[in-house]
Amino acid sequence: MAANYNKLWKILIDRKMKKTDLIELAGVSTTTLAKLSKDEYVSMEILYRICKSLNCNIGDITEFIFE
Repeated sequence: MAANYNKLWKILIDRKMKKTDLIELAGVSTTTLAKLSKDEYVSMEILYRICKSLNCNIGDITEFIFE
């Protein structure tokens, strides 16, 4: 099983936001952003902060790929 954050990047594009805007808005670190960019796992707290700042649900920003 792998995490995929393509939905998150699409939301940022649709809202004309940069990844650095997400850092400021959600209060995540550059290290966390790098993990998201590599489709690595991040904590539920991080996903919660991103969802809260973008006013969306977790299914709107990530999905799990079952092999």
